[in-house]
Amino acid sequence: MFRPLSTYSIVAIDRVNGVMGVAVQSHWFSVGSIVAWAEPGVGVVATQSVVEVSYGPLGLALMRGGMTAEKALKALLCIDQFPEVRQVAMLDKNGIVAAHTGSKCIPEAGHIIGDGFSVQANLMRSSRVWVEMAEAFKNSKGPLHERLLTALEAAEAAGGDIRGRQSACILVVKTSSSGSIWGGKIVDLRVEDHPEPLKELRRLVTLHEAYEHANRGDSLVAEGKIEEALQEYKKASELAPDKIELKFWQALTMYLHDRRTEAEKIFKEVFSKSKDWKTVLRSLPRTGLFDIKEEDVEEILKL
Repeated sequence: MFRPLSTYSIVAIDRVNGVMGVAVQSHWFSVGSIVAWAEPGVGVVATQSVVEVSYGPLGLALMRGGMTAEKALKALLCIDQFPEVRQVAMLDKNGIVAAHTGSKCIPEAGHIIGDGFSVQANLMRSSRVWVEMAEAFKNSKGPLHERLLTALEAAEAAGGDIRGRQSACILVVKTSSSGSIWGGKIVDLRVEDHPEPLKELRRLVTLHEAYEHANRGDSLVAEGKIEEALQEYKKASELAPDKIELKFWQALTMYLHDRRTEAEKIFKEVFSKSKDWKTVLRSLPRTGLFDIKEEDVEEILKL
């Protein structure tokens, strides 16, 4: 059965930081679950237009077996009964890129392959869409997920999907294998159904960065690097000021490391927004996970 998953997408690699990814936006529900495929240490795939989903898992399987992206895509096109309606891009862990836009993809349709990336689109409002995507990616800086999102935003600014917008996705993995099926995934964010999916994806990317700072803070605390940890917690709170949980753990860490005056101010803010965090605090001494005493808890609860 044909599924007309017309959309715009990008596959790309960041060789310096050892990551690769795929990002997509479409006027179709849950586009990320169909178009975007990635495996750490293997490669990434975007399969769209009149979509044949098997290009994703089979493309990864062929690249996992040692084929380059070019050979994997060629092999799958050879056995496809309808290659003229497919639009597919593949990128392997070495940065080799391959793309195909079938002659019967709904216009405007096309793709551009650059150094370590490919942009592709079909059923667009303008033939400038994939051109602007390529330029935006080449001229962008920062983490790969940020550059992928910049390319998607450029596509939308150039006219985007002629039908409108509905869902979006960013998936980034490491170019090397971690040895476990759950390791090596850097970013995996989806907007399944939203009137402004790219704006929502941008919000989620910012939240992702906030929680990454919080996670680094936790790791630094475990290493005894308290000042550095507090800086990470501070960055997390600044990126996501409405997420009071981040503030709670920041305050707890500060309190336990002789920054009580600052911690108490943050605790007051947290408790003013939700009394449930007082219940969480009361439960901590019995877990043994934190070096906090019952009398300390009672003092904090008086705030």
